Amino acid sequence: MYRVNGEPRVRCRDVSRPFDAVLLIAFGGPQRRGDIRPFLENVVRGRRIPRERLDEVARHYELFDGVSPLTGLTKRQADGIAARLTARGLSLPVYVGMRNWHPLLVDTLQAMGQNGVRHVIGLIAAAHRSYSSCGQYRHNVLQAQEELTNAHREAPRIVYTSDWHVHPGFVRAVADRVRAAYTALPAALAEHARVLFTAHSIPSDMAHADTYRMQLLESARLVALDLGLDDERWSLVYQSRSGRPSDPWLEPDVNDYLRAARREGVRSVVLSPLGFVCDHIEVLYDLDYEARATCEEVGIAMARAAAVNDHPAFLNALTDAVCATYECYRRGIPLALVSAEHPTARELAPPRRGNDTVTR
Repeated sequence: MYRVNGEPRVRCRDVSRPFDAVLLIAFGGPQRRGDIRPFLENVVRGRRIPRERLDEVARHYELFDGVSPLTGLTKRQADGIAARLTARGLSLPVYVGMRNWHPLLVDTLQAMGQNGVRHVIGLIAAAHRSYSSCGQYRHNVLQAQEELTNAHREAPRIVYTSDWHVHPGFVRAVADRVRAAYTALPAALAEHARVLFTAHSIPSDMAHADTYRMQLLESARLVALDLGLDDERWSLVYQSRSGRPSDPWLEPDVNDYLRAARREGVRSVVLSPLGFVCDHIEVLYDLDYEARATCEEVGIAMARAAAVNDHPAFLNALTDAVCATYECYRRGIPLALVSAEHPTARELAPPRRGNDTVTR
């Protein structure tokens, strides 16, 4: 670092090709019934999760024969990003690394190192920032890098993209999925349906909980604007809470909200998993199974919008995030006071209280 007029400046080194590849980082998911228990053991490793809670979540996965669509969808996202990068004249291979199931992060990073990849753009498959949605992913990457380094293997350096939760492509993709869901309702009900944007609940005192909620609201407002909805026609709700009843988590829970909404006269809803970029078993169970049962119980017509998955506009948004990072570093990689590939200490801070979340 040096100073200009007393102000600190960061030195850069000239580079013509700052990155060799992209790493798309996702949660992971089992691909058969036999994967369920090992997968869940990976998810909860290091946490004090009651056995009965693990058994309960395992039963959710068993309803779908243990096959999560997340892995296939994430690979399609990676292929779509790679094709778009090539079309823009930026041929970067896009690797997939998962936190909790194959292809595991450490295996992907090892393969990248063996292929001569040294500098990587990290793209986390989560639009809204919290410890569990972003910080923990980065922490797991650091663990994988350290494991390779300790084994005297090459560990690529990683720089992450900036936030993209308000990117027009992401907003358009969510809005398009909601529009498609309207068609599953009778016309009279679709016209007045309330849109419920859902996201994974987290402990309200978890690191970045306020940022997480704020970013979700920012995305939701933009999607509602795209759909032409006034404030009475949409709400942000939460799903997948798994903590102790006495601990405060982000609310309202989607099922509690549905019951209250029916008492207020709401007759139809569209559930949009705004906080998830792939349909996976958590979305399938919590919304298609549990929330639908609540709607049937109270007499609300429900349609469920798909997650953004591999929507072309969403893939364009992710590609833009990669290209923006590439361009930012194209003329020089900053030698920052905190290493560019490392998250800040706050981003890596664990929850301040016990967190027994078993799925993202």
